[in-house]
Amino acid sequence: LSEHQLQRLNEMLIVVDEDDKVLGEDTKRNCHLNENIEKGLLHRAFSVVLFNTEKKVLIQTRSDVKLTFPGHFSDSCSSHPLYNPAELEVELGVKRAALRRLQAELGIPQEQLSTDDIVFMTRYHYKAKSDQILGEHEICLLLVKKNVTIQPDPSEVDSCCYLAQEELEELLEKGDRGEVKVTPWLRIIAERFLYKWWPHLDEVTQFVELHKIHRI
Repeated sequence: LSEHQLQRLNEMLIVVDEDDKVLGEDTKRNCHLNENIEKGLLHRAFSVVLFNTEKKVLIQTRSDVKLTFPGHFSDSCSSHPLYNPAELEVELGVKRAALRRLQAELGIPQEQLSTDDIVFMTRYHYKAKSDQILGEHEICLLLVKKNVTIQPDPSEVDSCCYLAQEELEELLEKGDRGEVKVTPWLRIIAERFLYKWWPHLDEVTQFVELHKIHRI
């Protein structure tokens, strides 16, 4: 693991219950250990789907030095709000965390994006093992529609591309055939949410569900 990845293992994440109520804090390392996840340790996380004005979604390939799901195709950006006053609040706090990571991970310039550009769409709940030790337990789904400049951090992101719906469907089919590696949450996001939203991106706020948690 890179020094950067090791430092981030000590970040304090927000521990929540099954209804996303805050219980306390724990380290990123502890929150991703399967033995803790099996005992019910949940943490709040987010996934961002970033669309350009051509209605193509940004898909990244995770860096080979990532702790979980290295080298996998994934959503535009996924990470965790931290246990601090700015990021604890469900909606605005998660948007602030997403903005922080979009700038750090994808190198989007500060003047191009604000929390006003980020739509809090819904929440979902799932478990997936990356290997025998590490797992994920994610929660909030955010959407951005904007043309931005991207300069990815190579310790986080190997490469990026914008895909139309048919191209994303093809990518997931390749994943089914074992030709490429795809994060489980990209598949969930695409099949449960994106395919439904895609034809209506201009009126996507009709799909906002602030108080629902999809159990997957």
